[in-house]
Amino acid sequence: MSDLLDRIHDLYDELERHRVMLSFKGALSPELITVLLGLVERKLDAMEGDAKARKRVFNVVVECLQNLFHHNGHLRAEGNTVEPTKEPHGVVMIAKNDGGYQVLTGNFMNSGDMDQLKNHLDRINALDQEALREWYRAKLADGTYSAAGGGGLGMIDIARRSGGKLEYAFVPYDKDSAFFSLNVNVNT
Repeated sequence: MSDLLDRIHDLYDELERHRVMLSFKGALSPELITVLLGLVERKLDAMEGDAKARKRVFNVVVECLQNLFHHNGHLRAEGNTVEPTKEPHGVVMIAKNDGGYQVLTGNFMNSGDMDQLKNHLDRINALDQEALREWYRAKLADGTYSAAGGGGLGMIDIARRSGGKLEYAFVPYDKDSAFFSLNVNVNT
């Protein structure tokens, strides 16, 4: 039991050192996302004095959580395998760093969707802020929607609001699934 208690203290110490303000792993629901956003808003009010920076960070967190909820393979790790699940599962962590805030998310996805997402993210990362703004406006104007109900605007909006490139990785898990991680640095 003492070993477990020591590990909990080590985890707490690690989270404090990295200035983690929120860390969550598990099933996601609209109600839980509302609660998480409330927590983030309160933490930002206490930590960030610049109202514009608070708004930018909060908006990025909203988009990241919406993407995590809506664009999820409805898979979760169970032992050494990935199992289907009715509700989306994921992980989110938000930390303060010297240049601003870091928003990290991760979830399992179907391997067949990786290339399309990678191409979308690479296109976003290749554009400057003005080109992102123009693409965003064009996507808004064309009125087409994806199978998940969005117009493909979420990642573009995240890149616009963060002011930086989207860092991402795909970790193959088995022949049908991979774990997608996204790191967004919001400069303040």
